[in-house]
Amino acid sequence: MDFELTEQQVLLRQTAREFMERELRPRVKEYDAAGHFPAEELRRLGAMGFCGMLVPEEWGGAGSDTIGYAVMLEEVARVDASTAVTLSVTNSVVAGPLLEHGTEEQKRRWLARLAQGEMLGAFCLTEPGAGSDAGAISARAERRGDRYVLNGTKSWVTNGGHAGLYIVFAKSDPAAGRRGVSAFLVEPEARGFRIARQEDKMGLRLSHSAELALEDCEVGADQRLGQEGEGLKIALAGLDSGRIGIAAQAVGIAQGALELATRHAKERRAFGQPIAEFQAIQWKLADMQTEIDAARLLVWQAAWRRDRGERRLGRLSSEAKLYASEMANRVVAHAVQIHGATGCSRESEIERFYRDARVLTIYEGTSEIQRLVIARELLKGSGS
Repeated sequence: MDFELTEQQVLLRQTAREFMERELRPRVKEYDAAGHFPAEELRRLGAMGFCGMLVPEEWGGAGSDTIGYAVMLEEVARVDASTAVTLSVTNSVVAGPLLEHGTEEQKRRWLARLAQGEMLGAFCLTEPGAGSDAGAISARAERRGDRYVLNGTKSWVTNGGHAGLYIVFAKSDPAAGRRGVSAFLVEPEARGFRIARQEDKMGLRLSHSAELALEDCEVGADQRLGQEGEGLKIALAGLDSGRIGIAAQAVGIAQGALELATRHAKERRAFGQPIAEFQAIQWKLADMQTEIDAARLLVWQAAWRRDRGERRLGRLSSEAKLYASEMANRVVAHAVQIHGATGCSRESEIERFYRDARVLTIYEGTSEIQRLVIARELLKGSGS
């Protein structure tokens, strides 16, 4: 593996950084307080190709490699993690499965619009009674001629209320358990589709999470993604790749927190000198930098393997997601400590980072689930 970014990847990083510094950093505090969804900024990011990074150019995407995609998400999250997760969901767990499993007609209908940022995507797997145990979902899909009728509730739907396409997972054969889950492509205009409520979240407040109600929601049989019974396989494969994006987001949050802490340590004075002169602070900064570098390498390794054509990324993406998400929480906590009481004030930028980082160890697979995936592959003899 070559650890040097290509010229294209460096340009991508610079473009993402300049946009986020110019367009979102001046507004993110106001948006966070109001829970404002940055639709206009996301539209412009989409026009820059950031909603279809991994989609081939023939389908309207940027045709980037996975390392470039991770670099982009890191730079976005360095300023605002909410915007990064909005992009990650559209790219990884909506456009990705559609590209991999969609029919030609489905791709013509939706993929280019997703890739060019004309619409956002949403991934609807979690339910009030089914999170880590995805096979326990209770949503139903009943076949009626050339249509399916969907009933159930989906929770914590990122981009809910703003997306133009929802991948909904429901049991088309309840008696088959996990093997009876199918995936459906649902537009918000469908009859029986309703956004029940928006969550009032602690962090990631620029990214909206909704509860979705399906009440005799009708979709055509041509809107099933893949074959009947393949839904869970599609979902878990999408999450494998999606975890690379969440890990990259975690690295970006930590990088932004480190930069804020370093600047504060140079400016804040105590006992006649900048607190950066104290060894206690220097050691915190050194540990933060080291952990960020280690997490970034795990992310890039998983991305590099994906770019080489490896599709079974379970252990590698889980390692990256596990370590990067827990690392980000440690780094941001150190950054708050360096800021002192200021770090606990809503007036400080680091306080938002602290709130935004907390969910990283929970969504797209908790840390506990990541450890199960890693251990399972290790015990099967594939841990090298």
